[in-house]
Amino acid sequence: MTFKRSPNWKKPAFKKKNTQKPRPAPKDRKVIIFNKPFDVLSQFTDDQHRQTLADFISVKDVYAAGRLDRDSEGLLILTNDGVLQARLTQPESKSPKTYWVQVEGAPTEDDLDKLRQGVELKDGMTLPAKVEIIPEPNVWERNPPVRFRAAIPTTWISITIIEGRNRQVRRMTANIGFPTLRLIRYSMGEWTIKDVAHGTWKEVSL
Repeated sequence: MTFKRSPNWKKPAFKKKNTQKPRPAPKDRKVIIFNKPFDVLSQFTDDQHRQTLADFISVKDVYAAGRLDRDSEGLLILTNDGVLQARLTQPESKSPKTYWVQVEGAPTEDDLDKLRQGVELKDGMTLPAKVEIIPEPNVWERNPPVRFRAAIPTTWISITIIEGRNRQVRRMTANIGFPTLRLIRYSMGEWTIKDVAHGTWKEVSL
């Protein structure tokens, strides 16, 4: 026996389950600014017993908005607000991130213009970056110190991007022939590490 569907039959609609956590109320929102040291993971646990955020931050239920590589230093923002996390990390939001970068060698303006226009990496062209040579910033000593080659000078540059690809800044400077020796994230969006000592954190409000 066969059955014919009614001409008015419609396939039932199934709603996708919303897995995003509700945004916390303003009074419950937490935003932490942390000045991450070198060789610290941007996570709270590690099965290899390396240094993590838990060695520095006691606040519960906050998560990093984007990552900062273990061998990079500076600003890391942690929050329990998923909307804020997305705004800081998704390229569509165009939230700028500024890095202070010590490179090996002495790039010229022509070299830096390549970064300003965008360079071709393995995962595609980068968006244009804001780049300028800066004086050596007055920052903490890195432990362990950066290894220099005595016969080759180093230069500090400021790079501002709105993307967040894996190790993007390091790959950009290597692409134009100037390897990154030290990388410090100075700002994300409206926040900076200006008043946050190395290895410390503070809570801020929106």
